[in-house]
Amino acid sequence: MATGGKLDVEIEVKSSADKFWGAIRDSTSLFPKAFSHDYKSIEVLEGDGKAPGSVRRITYAEGSPIVKVSTEKIEAVDDVKKEVSYRVIDGDLLKYYKVFKGIVAVSPKGDGSLVKWSCEYEKASNEIPDPSVIKEFAVKNFKEVDEYIAKT
Repeated sequence: MATGGKLDVEIEVKSSADKFWGAIRDSTSLFPKAFSHDYKSIEVLEGDGKAPGSVRRITYAEGSPIVKVSTEKIEAVDDVKKEVSYRVIDGDLLKYYKVFKGIVAVSPKGDGSLVKWSCEYEKASNEIPDPSVIKEFAVKNFKEVDEYIAKT
């Protein structure tokens, strides 16, 4: 029987919560342009790419270790709380995890903000490791977003 779990990480960034949230909300167009070393493309398949129900196909760049393509459905967005949740509905990640849901939340902290990422998952088999490589990618991504905002 496969097992599930949850991973959480918090990272402090220098960018204001509003600016960081804006970059996350604009990830469909921003990430492939600003972070082409990680994202080859993000294509909107349904909706506007931001609203609940929107479906996006993310094609990762050559260096991505286990995931080349991922299709995500945005499940909920709260612009007041600066929180978005999504579920992976197709792609390479589902070879490893039957269920993969993520949440990104941004809140003000001092002059910067606190970015929280969490995921809930169910492994396809017991041999599959926890998705810590995905967590590490999220942390790296958030640091790069913060550096990008500081330059613009």
